[in-house]
Amino acid sequence: MKIDATDQRILNQLQRRGKISNAELAEAANLSASACHRRVQRLEAKGVIKDYVALLDARKSGFPTTVFVEITLSAQADEVLEAFEKAVSRIPDVLECHLMAGSADYLLKVVAENTDDFARIHRQHLARLPGVAQMQSSFALRTVFKTTALPI
Repeated sequence: MKIDATDQRILNQLQRRGKISNAELAEAANLSASACHRRVQRLEAKGVIKDYVALLDARKSGFPTTVFVEITLSAQADEVLEAFEKAVSRIPDVLECHLMAGSADYLLKVVAENTDDFARIHRQHLARLPGVAQMQSSFALRTVFKTTALPI
């Protein structure tokens, strides 16, 4: 789908201010309210706009600890990858799971209340994932920069 400059203005505004009214969005995009609404509907229908969410502050929500976990599997067969991906997607503390190229097969982003909570997550969930040969965890000391906005 071709995204023109007007679509870019709409998407940039929505990425930064998801609760913006259609009238405010139309003004920011230099469109009429009805034309802006049609464009947003088209972007939604094409899947460019995937969803609308509230972004929570992890610290204020009780999850100040972020851990990045590198996982190496025992094999690369499709059934091993599929079993791992299915199981890891059911762990609520795992926010992201990425299949990687490099030294590890997967990189997970995990949130926890503290180190004891991460130990529980590790013991009850991560250590029981199918096909895992090796795991290495790195605790984030501080988040320097974080965004969900794509550079449209």
